[in-house]
Amino acid sequence: MQPAPTTQILHGIVEKTDDRALILPDGATMEFLTSPDDDYDFCVMKGTIPAGGFVPLHSHPDTETFFVLSGTLEALTETESGLGWKEVRPGDYLHVEGDARHAWRNAGEGAGIALVVTTRRLGGLFLEMGTPLTGAPEPPTADDLARLAALAAAYGHWLASPQENAAVGIELPALA
Repeated sequence: MQPAPTTQILHGIVEKTDDRALILPDGATMEFLTSPDDDYDFCVMKGTIPAGGFVPLHSHPDTETFFVLSGTLEALTETESGLGWKEVRPGDYLHVEGDARHAWRNAGEGAGIALVVTTRRLGGLFLEMGTPLTGAPEPPTADDLARLAALAAAYGHWLASPQENAAVGIELPALA
């Protein structure tokens, strides 16, 4: 006889944030609600994209599921006819399969916030890239971006070039 599967309730995870967060070039953040170090099959984070912000075009082997909590965001996803932008609003759910190219942008006036559920492996990458979430985020340096690219490559991620991002309407900031 096999043991019955166990069920766990994670109480208060929205209030429980880690002091580490991935800070993207324009100030978008990922806060850990569960840690990839926890003994779960998944990692839950709260992603925030400020007004005018974006997450550049990329892909990775891990699946991601997004549940939009507030704000209006646009998700760039792969379709049969190529890449296309779709508006996502509070209450909308978006599932991104592994290796699917995708991006995010926020053309709204307020921050867009989503719960992000992914693998412990992808959560581990965010944890490695993370920096303490204190004060206003600083723009990344060339060294920061080189470190991000090296970590992404180690995890099997594809990062679009500035030209590929521009082709889908994302203008990456120039480094000072």
